[in-house]
Amino acid sequence: MNALRRFFSFLSPLLALALVVGLFCALLAWKDVRDFQQQHEGTAFTEAFAKMRAQPDEAFTGLNSFITGGAWKKNLTQTAIVAVGALGMILILVSGGIDLSVGSSVAMCSVFVAKSLNTGSAPLTAALIAILAGAAVGCVNGSLVAGLRQNPFIVTLGMMSVIRGLALWRSENQTVNLNGDIGESWLLNLLAVEEPGKFWPLPAGVWLAIALSVLVAVVMNRTVFGRRIFAIGSNEATARLCGIRVRWTQVAIYTLAGVLFGIAGALQFSRLTQGDPTGGPDLALDVIAAVVIGGASLNGGSGSVFGAVLGALLMTVLRNGATAMAWEDWTQRVIIGAVIVAAVALDRLRRKER
Repeated sequence: MNALRRFFSFLSPLLALALVVGLFCALLAWKDVRDFQQQHEGTAFTEAFAKMRAQPDEAFTGLNSFITGGAWKKNLTQTAIVAVGALGMILILVSGGIDLSVGSSVAMCSVFVAKSLNTGSAPLTAALIAILAGAAVGCVNGSLVAGLRQNPFIVTLGMMSVIRGLALWRSENQTVNLNGDIGESWLLNLLAVEEPGKFWPLPAGVWLAIALSVLVAVVMNRTVFGRRIFAIGSNEATARLCGIRVRWTQVAIYTLAGVLFGIAGALQFSRLTQGDPTGGPDLALDVIAAVVIGGASLNGGSGSVFGAVLGALLMTVLRNGATAMAWEDWTQRVIIGAVIVAAVALDRLRRKER
């Protein structure tokens, strides 16, 4: 029974994604037929649907914009930043913590990349500076949480404002655009989309997110450090009695997550081609929601990289599907908020069963 429960828990993010995709396909097909009826007054719904089936590529424009290879390339490209952020967040949530400063960290790191390039740094150096900045923020968060035994929610809530302020200071309260003489570089092209109408080739940033997902999955499931993450999240006191250096491990977890947030910042810069200190205001919400939707517990001790990445993709599909339906922004926010509440409620039910 336990093995069967774990199997369905593993598949639940995939099933949720399939359900959302199927729902939007049905809604978009219905919308296309309604639009056809408006263009051809007096046509019955069934008659309009039959006529549209004869020329689906031309008639079902809304549906085709959602299910084509080019649309899924767009989904994956937009998911890359949230997915890399979710990789860092899964480490923290499984260990029993949380980091609300992820959006500010990503914005600050994108500013660092732009500033470094403008001062003549090589693309690799600029990317490393962003990663080191993210690692430094993670180390500070981890030190405050572990060293001072502070509540991670309160610590990272305060750091969210501190980091955003540092980003505004470094950028002089404005977006950092690149100098005209910098030219093209691989860092600018990480999320550049070639042949947008086709699925292949995927941007390099998508492959980077996939490679990082595999790496983090190996760390969490095949290393001693990964087992310690689960042990601390399951029961910190027991982990300490087993000889695990809980405080140092927590600092390492937040620092490693900061490295991933720095990489997400470099990807954010590549997508915007500028450093935006106010960027990603909803990124923390998307990242935490992706991890929780993917099956991670807010109380720690459980979660998977596979579920977190699928949760990130589901968040992107929700947003793009709502945009294709021409729903207003407030409607999208209500839907995403409801999905998050449902995911938290499901997490509570899972913990009751255990």
